[in-house]
Amino acid sequence: MLETFDFEKVIKEFEEITKNVGKVQEETLRKILEENAVAEYLQDVGLNGRTDSESYKQCVPLATHKDLEPYIQRIMDGDTSPILTAQPIPTMSLSSGTTQGKRKFVPFNDQLFDNTMQIYLTSFAYRNREFPIQNGKALVFLYSSRQFITKGGLPAGTATTNVIRYPKFRQLMKGIQSQSCSPDEVIFGPDFHESLYCHLLCGLLHYEEIQIISSTFAHSLVQAFQTFERIWEDLCSDIRDGILNERVTDPSIRAAMSKLLKPNPELADMIYEKCSGLSKWYGLIPELFPNAKYVYGIMTGSMEPYVKQLRRYAGWLPLVCADYGASEGWVAANVNPRSSPEDATFAVLPNIGYFEFIPLKDTRKNGGTEPKPVGLAEVKVGEEYEIILTNFGGLYRYRLGDAVKVMGFHNSTPELKFVCRQNLMLSINIDKNTEKDLQIAVEEASKLLVAEKVELLDFSSHVDLSKEVGNYVIFWELSGEADENVLKECCNCLDRSFADAGYVSSRKVGGIGPLELRIVRKGTFYKIMLHSLSMGNTLNQFKTPRCVGSSNKPILQIVCNNVVKSYLSTAY
Repeated sequence: MLETFDFEKVIKEFEEITKNVGKVQEETLRKILEENAVAEYLQDVGLNGRTDSESYKQCVPLATHKDLEPYIQRIMDGDTSPILTAQPIPTMSLSSGTTQGKRKFVPFNDQLFDNTMQIYLTSFAYRNREFPIQNGKALVFLYSSRQFITKGGLPAGTATTNVIRYPKFRQLMKGIQSQSCSPDEVIFGPDFHESLYCHLLCGLLHYEEIQIISSTFAHSLVQAFQTFERIWEDLCSDIRDGILNERVTDPSIRAAMSKLLKPNPELADMIYEKCSGLSKWYGLIPELFPNAKYVYGIMTGSMEPYVKQLRRYAGWLPLVCADYGASEGWVAANVNPRSSPEDATFAVLPNIGYFEFIPLKDTRKNGGTEPKPVGLAEVKVGEEYEIILTNFGGLYRYRLGDAVKVMGFHNSTPELKFVCRQNLMLSINIDKNTEKDLQIAVEEASKLLVAEKVELLDFSSHVDLSKEVGNYVIFWELSGEADENVLKECCNCLDRSFADAGYVSSRKVGGIGPLELRIVRKGTFYKIMLHSLSMGNTLNQFKTPRCVGSSNKPILQIVCNNVVKSYLSTAY
């Protein structure tokens, strides 16, 4: 089916469906409601088989995951009656839980897989027009978690795992020349360290064929090449002798790798020479993979801080942002692949779900009273919104919790820029600082480290309410030692950079205590990642929690136990 993949046809179809998104949206909603008219949830709210958007908005309330949990729990416990969808739900997707410290289950079915394929094909068609690739392979840092079985017998796994286990997935990847150079045994390996080692090894063995370097998130790309810096000599000796390092213990991975690994001293020498000639590993990726066209992954939101580190490895190779979605479902595709990660926008696919938008400006203006959501065709350029999703997987008027900004239109569909997670908030009383506000403050303060030749490797935050006057605590992991006075100035700069009026006034009158900057040991954020993996997450899913709530005790314990220095702001 995909062997002779027609990129122009995919582009033409996308251009067509984005010409009149109002009409396509009404049609998509009608289809979702017709297909699932018998669903108990829709019956409970009194929709009675109606499929028009007005009746839908009148009857169906806005919902969060908490509202749907009792229904989802019944499906997981084995109830096959039409609860959220007319057809039984075959699989559950599991969110990472890095935001709230609690993982969420969401339904996954064939239509959601088809939506995934549509998103992949659409963005690949536009990408391939800009960066054409021939018969090649991809070095994909892909890790599948083990699916487990719920009480009612349903398989459950991460959204990525559910997609890559689909039989049609491999066919799709082959058709769009994005087939992984690693055998399945490596992707489905039980230990991420062993899989990562073998992904790197497979990439080097196929170095001439590699045209795309990718992973779900920028973080796992940076993680992979940071690991390469430490283990490259071991990889070289494996290639030289044709024998796999003993750190890889899984028998199925060893068997699969033995088919690929043959003694190749020439290749080992070449890699050794290239690595020895690099300065601070700048341009490592194009040096190792001369035919690579771009580096691909999600680089927006909480991934933005890793872009700088990724650029060092990528050198002159373009960084291309992957599409916009969540464990709950897809929203939009990157059809402007030449945009830098900082400027990336995503065009909404109007036929994969029904989308509504809560204007955030009005929410703030009305003192928190919620304004009426507007439709996909009614959003305005320059405004920020929270997205509400209705999809083919049983989510109705579901609040994704993401804030996005409309940057423009592709035909009549909005191009969105991801701003931040709505529910990730630093707040003590009247102050409200989002993930984006935190990122801006950290970027500003970390500029002071440049003269020290020290890099900020990762960061997080916490609101400490254990004292009489609460305060913000910022955790930093640095690449080396920095001068005490510089770190004190960084602490003051962080405090001053939170420009939210509620924060500034509270600081001035002492309603919020001085900000605290805590420097943690090198490797602390690696420990956080390992903790996340021990909870059953995969590296593909891992996002550093930018704000650690008091309820997220294990993570809070890791950062607090690894503090080596602490500074209190004197900015106010």
